Amino acid sequence: MKTTIYLIKHADELKENGIKNVKDNTQLMNEKYILSVKGEEQSRQLSENKELENIDALWSSSYARAKATAKYIAYRNDIEINIDSSLNERKLGNLEDLSKWMENKSCGVVQAYLQDKKWKAREGESCEEATKRVTLFLQKILKEYSGKRIALVSHGALISFLLTNWCKLNEEMNLVFNDKIIEIKEPSITKLSFDDQKLVTIETIDF
Repeated sequence: MKTTIYLIKHADELKENGIKNVKDNTQLMNEKYILSVKGEEQSRQLSENKELENIDALWSSSYARAKATAKYIAYRNDIEINIDSSLNERKLGNLEDLSKWMENKSCGVVQAYLQDKKWKAREGESCEEATKRVTLFLQKILKEYSGKRIALVSHGALISFLLTNWCKLNEEMNLVFNDKIIEIKEPSITKLSFDDQKLVTIETIDF
């Protein structure tokens, strides 16, 4: 039975200077970032894509920017948003640890995590740990919604981590499936087609 999963990276987030609440730790601040005006328009346009018509169920990360992106899909499909922390972005943890770790690296942060899947900052989460939780969540979704069309709104790094279950990494650390690079933009729609829980295709949907 064919099941379709749409992995959606949230739209553009509002750039802020300074810390609005000094009592918030890094994790809380990351969870509270909202969409920019551009991001709101991106989300509306994304929700109008024909691929996202007749969605049977919609799930989102608990982060504000993910829920704000998902609300447009929910509205157009007249469905509710289900929230699950398994779709949350990886926990960054101590930013000083992260900054020091990245000092001599020539690649981006996500690529660095993919190269060293066990590394994590204090109070943070490794690529390996984040991949495990989102993979278990997807397996659950595939069992509960067999034959359905499901949209999952999440974050760039986590989506990239999940795709490593099926994609290879080339020398430039790009995700590759069947010789085609899978790029995760902000926002983006990545379509996964399963047949009896076995992945058949991965497609990047333009909008």
